[in-house]
Amino acid sequence: MQDENSYEPTSSENSDSDHVPIHDSKQLWELTEDELVKLYQTDAENGLSNEEYERRLKKSGRNELETKKTSKFVQFIKQFNNSIIYILAASAIMTLFMKRYSDSIVIGLVIIANAIIGYIQEQQAGNALEKIRELLVSKNFIFRGGEKLEADSRDLVVGDLVNLEAGDSVPADIRLISADNLSVQESVLTGETNPVDKIEEPITQAKLPLAERKNMVYASTAVTSGSGLGIVIATAADTQIGQIQDSVETVKEKPTPLMRNLNSLDFGLSVAIVVAAVLLFIIGYFIDTYSLPTLLISVITMVVGSMPEGLPASTSVVLAMGTRKMTKRNVIVKSLPAVETLGAVDIVNTDKTGTLTKNEMTVKKVVTLDHTFDVTGVGYDADGGVDFKGNLELGSKKYDWTKDTNMNWLVNIAGQTTDAQLHFENNRWELNGEPTDGALTTLYRKIAGKDPEVDEVDSLPFDSAFRYSARLANFNGQRILMVKGSPSTIINLSKKETDENYWNNTIKKLSADGLRVVALAYKVVSSDTDSIDQKQISDLNLAGMVGIIDPPREEARASIHELRMAGIKVKMITGDHPDTASAIAKRLDLDSVIKAVTGPEIDAMSDDELKAKIDDYNVFARTTPANKLRIVRAQQANDHVVSMTGDGVNDAPALKQADIGVAMGIKGTEVAKESANMVLADDDFADIVVAVREGRHVFDNIRKTIRFLLPTSFAEGLIVVISILLGQDLPLYPAQLLWINMVSALTIQFAFIFEPPESGIMARGPRNVKAGLLTKLDTFEIVYVSFLISGLGIWAYDMLTRQGMPEIVGSTMALNIIIFGKIFYLFNLRNNYPVISKYFFQNKMAFYIVAILIVLQMGIVYLPFMQDIFHTTNINFAYGWGIPIIMGIIVLIVTEIGKFIRVRVLRKG
Repeated sequence: MQDENSYEPTSSENSDSDHVPIHDSKQLWELTEDELVKLYQTDAENGLSNEEYERRLKKSGRNELETKKTSKFVQFIKQFNNSIIYILAASAIMTLFMKRYSDSIVIGLVIIANAIIGYIQEQQAGNALEKIRELLVSKNFIFRGGEKLEADSRDLVVGDLVNLEAGDSVPADIRLISADNLSVQESVLTGETNPVDKIEEPITQAKLPLAERKNMVYASTAVTSGSGLGIVIATAADTQIGQIQDSVETVKEKPTPLMRNLNSLDFGLSVAIVVAAVLLFIIGYFIDTYSLPTLLISVITMVVGSMPEGLPASTSVVLAMGTRKMTKRNVIVKSLPAVETLGAVDIVNTDKTGTLTKNEMTVKKVVTLDHTFDVTGVGYDADGGVDFKGNLELGSKKYDWTKDTNMNWLVNIAGQTTDAQLHFENNRWELNGEPTDGALTTLYRKIAGKDPEVDEVDSLPFDSAFRYSARLANFNGQRILMVKGSPSTIINLSKKETDENYWNNTIKKLSADGLRVVALAYKVVSSDTDSIDQKQISDLNLAGMVGIIDPPREEARASIHELRMAGIKVKMITGDHPDTASAIAKRLDLDSVIKAVTGPEIDAMSDDELKAKIDDYNVFARTTPANKLRIVRAQQANDHVVSMTGDGVNDAPALKQADIGVAMGIKGTEVAKESANMVLADDDFADIVVAVREGRHVFDNIRKTIRFLLPTSFAEGLIVVISILLGQDLPLYPAQLLWINMVSALTIQFAFIFEPPESGIMARGPRNVKAGLLTKLDTFEIVYVSFLISGLGIWAYDMLTRQGMPEIVGSTMALNIIIFGKIFYLFNLRNNYPVISKYFFQNKMAFYIVAILIVLQMGIVYLPFMQDIFHTTNINFAYGWGIPIIMGIIVLIVTEIGKFIRVRVLRKG
């Protein structure tokens, strides 16, 4: 089989043949029919012989995409291979050794639940490849052994002769040898809105982007009109869609920035705690304060107390809450960490068609010999019209378009020559017909206020050979020949007195604005004319021209502005012409300076060159799926956190490669949706801004959770460490430390889940994912808060026991001191404002959670069976609650002073 992108003719698959390589330097689109027939050992009329077909099928296999499958058991086992699971497992083993069986069971269930969730997500992601396979399954007519047969697309081989008709799915990559008004919709591969007119003639150009290979058609695309005949040049994995599948399959999903940060934090904590435990055991052994069994239990207690077991669960719940909020905004998040990732991105790559634009061709300019009008309204909606009042040429005169001869003809030709039909379904306008016809139908409806009524006599469809279409119709008591098409062609077919300079300048102006120009003309013919003869199409009256564009989405410009203000660069990646793409980029205010590069120019760069230049460009035009993948990889190589937004099959590899892939839910292909991490259910680009805001909000709450968990967990461990080093009894029993961990995991650490976003969250730039989750100030705060809470607990315990109080009373008080230290520190961490401010009651759930925690704490202190398990006792208000509350207030005062210095003096968030 031949790879069309690097054509190197070789001898035929038939080893007995004396086939000689031809035109070594030529690409497939450059070859003539005779050269193709000779190269692929086929027949341009009869196709392959049945014997040759069987031989090739046996050798090359069926025309279907295969995927590498991993057993479901292995996929499930792989879910346990991450550091968070290791930490949870270590915690479960420790609690098991300490005979805390209920804790071990709970932690074990968390491990299994995480594995199941990860397994389900991986199964869903794997469906992307299956969706691509389905694209190749169709029925087509072929010529084989001199007979015309209907064959399953999976049974095609290289060299088969395939007949294509309107409505067919293209079953393989094919080089055309015949094309009759053939047009093919290739947007799933190229991103271009309009169907591509196909030809049969060789194209003498060695380097040609996929979108400009007009004598070739590709698997998974669709024939919209006309017919054609071609030779299969690639099947299965060798097709363009097959190469996309290979890209999707080989792209390995990386951990999200958040997961990388968490894994790094978890590993660092694990190492630090284990090292501290070993050193503590050695020191304790030589100090000889405790017996060896007691020392061992104390060290294990320190490890369990210091380990923030609740961190994975808290992180998952914060992410799940963010996912839930996004779902309510019609944003479907397929993996929990993806919620936060979009908050960390600094580049948003986005497709143009259907994402930044409506994918609804719209007339924006109408030009006659006398006037130039702007057309308002976007897409196929009939709202809007022609801005007659704002036309300076008319001055203050009242304008009636029906009395303007040229304008009247232009509007009616637009309505009379279109076959497009518009239907309002699912709260949106759906087009049945060609996009250009849809634009002209909408123009007529905007101006005339009704749908066009056509009394057709005959029609001539568009043909790329003559670049126009025509319709013969009865109109206003006359038989009129109406023509629309290429402006230069229509000018040449118009009357001699036509002002060519005026119209050529008009074409230049409209084209410079990124508009596609269509000319409309007419001619009155004899009433007995009943068919269109191309010889008649001359001496036309040029009514005018219209400028058509796929309009930017109304919400896209505002969303891009918000993203730019948030420090995020938006880049457009499209299959369209660079001039069109740049014009749209300017309309959207994509950047202060628009700089475009094309796919072929990218192909000419090495990976190092592309990495060095990639940040200079904000528009990438005429791109292939391979280009998109290289663009994303080059950006990531420059340490950017990259989002990719798209809707086509051609976007799938880049969607999967990006740090977060975002697909369109309505117009997006299933392949794109399955390859992405996030789906915009309503195709609203503005939802990306919402997702970025929520992502930053989620990260803030996760960071607050970590800043809360670490010092409060370390405080528990420090109580053990300090007690061993001072050679005194432990203020807290192992069971009490486990209680603190358990009750905190069930209550207080989840308070941050409900903390609303702080003001100015979108005014700051994206976070530096390489900086980790904690700053130097965070680390300093963790250290001093840990010593503050543990020191207050040890001091109070020592003070009470020196006064002759039983150790169990001192231990119960120390337990409450740790709990109230956590409660008051919670209120300090909630936001960057003073604790007593208008934001104090903003998070009402925090107060409910604190109330639940206090009730649970009263249970452990006063319930007899709880006293037996956790070594607590009845205690009076002063020792049991008064002193702990005072200690908590001290923690709050000290940390509020720290926050004031941090936020107001050092200006650090």
